[in-house]
Amino acid sequence: MRLKSIELSGFKSFAKKTPLEFASAITAIVGPNGSGKSNVAEAFRFVLGEQSMKSMRGKRGEDLIWNGSGSSPRAGRAGVKLLFDNSDRGLNLDFDEVAIERVVHRSGENDYILNGSSVRLRDIAGLLAQANIGSSGHHIISQGEADRILATSPRERREMLEDALGLTAYLYKREDAERKLQKSGENMREVEALRRELAPHLKFLSSQVKKVEETQKLQTELKEKYLEYLKREDIYLKASEREVSGEKDAPAREMKALEATIAHLRHELDSKGKTDAPARDLVELEASGRASAIKREAITRELGRIEGELEAREKLAVEDAGIPQAEALTFGEKLVSELEGALALPPEGLLSRVKTLLSLAKEFVGRVKGSPGTALKTEDLREKKKKLEGELQLVKADEERAVNAVAALRKKIESEKDASREAERELFAAMAKRSDLQAILERIAGREGLLEREKAEFKRELAEAGALIGGAALEYQSYPIEGGVEKRDLQEERHKKLERLKIRLEEAGIGGGEETVKEYRETKERDEFLARELGDLKESTEKLRALIEELTATLQSRFSDGITKINTEFEVFFKLMFGGGTASLALIKEKKLRRGAPESEEEGNPRQGDDASDIEVEEGVDISVSLPHKRIKGLHMLSGGERALTSIALIFAMSQVNPPPFLILDETDAALDEANSRRYGDMIENLAKKSQLILITHNRETMSRAGVLYGITMGSDGASKLLSVKFEEAVVVAK
Repeated sequence: MRLKSIELSGFKSFAKKTPLEFASAITAIVGPNGSGKSNVAEAFRFVLGEQSMKSMRGKRGEDLIWNGSGSSPRAGRAGVKLLFDNSDRGLNLDFDEVAIERVVHRSGENDYILNGSSVRLRDIAGLLAQANIGSSGHHIISQGEADRILATSPRERREMLEDALGLTAYLYKREDAERKLQKSGENMREVEALRRELAPHLKFLSSQVKKVEETQKLQTELKEKYLEYLKREDIYLKASEREVSGEKDAPAREMKALEATIAHLRHELDSKGKTDAPARDLVELEASGRASAIKREAITRELGRIEGELEAREKLAVEDAGIPQAEALTFGEKLVSELEGALALPPEGLLSRVKTLLSLAKEFVGRVKGSPGTALKTEDLREKKKKLEGELQLVKADEERAVNAVAALRKKIESEKDASREAERELFAAMAKRSDLQAILERIAGREGLLEREKAEFKRELAEAGALIGGAALEYQSYPIEGGVEKRDLQEERHKKLERLKIRLEEAGIGGGEETVKEYRETKERDEFLARELGDLKESTEKLRALIEELTATLQSRFSDGITKINTEFEVFFKLMFGGGTASLALIKEKKLRRGAPESEEEGNPRQGDDASDIEVEEGVDISVSLPHKRIKGLHMLSGGERALTSIALIFAMSQVNPPPFLILDETDAALDEANSRRYGDMIENLAKKSQLILITHNRETMSRAGVLYGITMGSDGASKLLSVKFEEAVVVAK
């Protein structure tokens, strides 16, 4: 990779577009003081991503833009473009030429452009780091900055050396991994917090779903029992209807014939002046007795039904005698816990907690309603039973009186009979027969009435079944059963079981089951998703930690090897600059207080006995020098010129170990005498074998080593201009 050119447009004193091409290994830029030649070095800093305005001698971005003159209006933006020959793919882009451009606007906005496409500063920095062009600026040494590597702290010196050794790409990767690790940690804490928030609600919903499942089992059982009950009842009703219809036909026909006979006999007696009053009285008494018997049978049946329902409810009351004290206490504790948790929640978390409290309250209210409701129904049934028992005693007494009266009247009629009263005897026999037939027909009518009530009850039961199990109630017609009509007590037992199931379902509460299950599934899926996400984050965290450890080990290894190599070159250049002596770099570790930790009274040093968590170990690089023929052992004892020579020796040593594509030296030779200038020139020629050099200089010796000279001058309008200057002319200008 080779630097082909730089183009300045509206940057500082370069009002017009000014290109500089670098066709030689060493290019020198010369010009009088104040001509703007150092602005070229700052243009390099700018386009390579420098963010410090101080490093570019400005306070804000607007200071970098040509501000205009009497003959030239001010510019709206400043731009600098670098062009690289990338035939060897030194930059990881599949282009033979790579153009990097940065533009700053007066609004302060910056644009970064790579081969015509807008990119981020981070993209530029990452691309350049691959070619050992880092952010610390070790490859751009401006006037007065040569001493920076000596004056800086050990930690900052280490960063400059890491940059010079081409470790910036690894540092970027590690920083990126550390950011991702920190973000993963934050995400893990957020996910764990969400799971903790979901946990009580999920636990509550789980218990509710179990109740819903139990209710669904009850509904399934109820459906099965209902279908069997309805099918059995349907069979019984149809068979009873056929039976009653068959029993009624013969007595009805006989009654019709008998009525005709009685009418004929009455006509005959009327013609003889006789009456059938005793017979009519007997018939009326017998009818009264039959009515009492029918009423007694109806009351007895109703009493049997009520006693069966009472038995079922009393059994259920024993099985579930209201709400136990322990359960009420548990409800209270759970309610208090949920309310306390709700106080600590952010507004967005309250909705979920309110749903939990609402479901909890509904469940408890349902249980409370269930117990009193069952007790009230049981008490109503007992009152009704007591009333029917009283009515039954009265009906039995009426029936007994009618039976006794019929027996007495029969005896009286029999005693009054004689052979001469044949017609009366026939009438009496016919009326007695009619009375028997009426009793039969009334019993049949009673059965018909009972059958109608049973049909009505069947319809009501079918409607109730539809309300409880839906359209499935109509499936009873195809429900398979074995056998035909069976004893009614078996069906009564089924009915009692149905009633018990209904009561259990009513107490359990069957409303909102689908919504509860749906909410539980959604909440459980959310929790499972968060659990998977947490697992992925933990796995990602482990991988990131392993990557950071690997990158740290690589950095330490390469940095250690690089320091060894730099030390070798540093020793050579130092001896060359000073004619002897020694110089070396050494890794050091310093203990420092973390930011925000309490400091000691003197110089902010860590105090003895400080908490270990407040102290961090900072790794850095120290420089040791020993000048020939002098008892100077430390940097602080060096003169200004000696510091400059030491800095140059170290910078050149760094450049030899891991040469950057180009090196910009802005008047770093200003303080050198003639002898040292020659040494400096020799080192420049040696460096040019590995890196392109752009030298901003006044030094004749330095200029003599350049293959191309650019002259910078400034006109009356304050704008810098580029001139083609011969070497001899450049030397004169430099004076």
